[in-house]
Amino acid sequence: MRLLHHGKALALEVLGWIMVLLGIAAIFLPGPGLLLLFGGLALLSQRYEWARRRVEPVKDAALRTAAQGVQTWPRIALSLIGVVWLAGLGVVWGLRPPAPDWWPLRESWWLLGGWGTGATLIFSALIALATIVYSFRRFRGRPMADVEREIAET
Repeated sequence: MRLLHHGKALALEVLGWIMVLLGIAAIFLPGPGLLLLFGGLALLSQRYEWARRRVEPVKDAALRTAAQGVQTWPRIALSLIGVVWLAGLGVVWGLRPPAPDWWPLRESWWLLGGWGTGATLIFSALIALATIVYSFRRFRGRPMADVEREIAET
């Protein structure tokens, strides 16, 4: 039983570090970099105090931003437009149309990654949509003072 516990702890730590590294890479590449980074830090925060100190402020800021993002219909509409744009960009990236005339580099350097990058962009759009739905269900119609109080209590 003890060996199982240590194996699980080691697996979660390795997964946490992998997610942190992939998150850092995805910040510069198309993909959900901040989400991976946060998820990795959340896993590492179960074991390390330094990670816990970094996760809490990020979590609080993310919840505040999520609550503010659904306070008005124009914000919700712009967020949904962003989701559609991101998914559309993923489809275009995957289909990889020919490079335009203004593209100064070789054709092979146009929209690198093909469907791998396109799928990551579409996946990011799905994550964004899920976040909007979550935020809408949890925070829509609630006064920000109540939301702030709830965030401070968690």
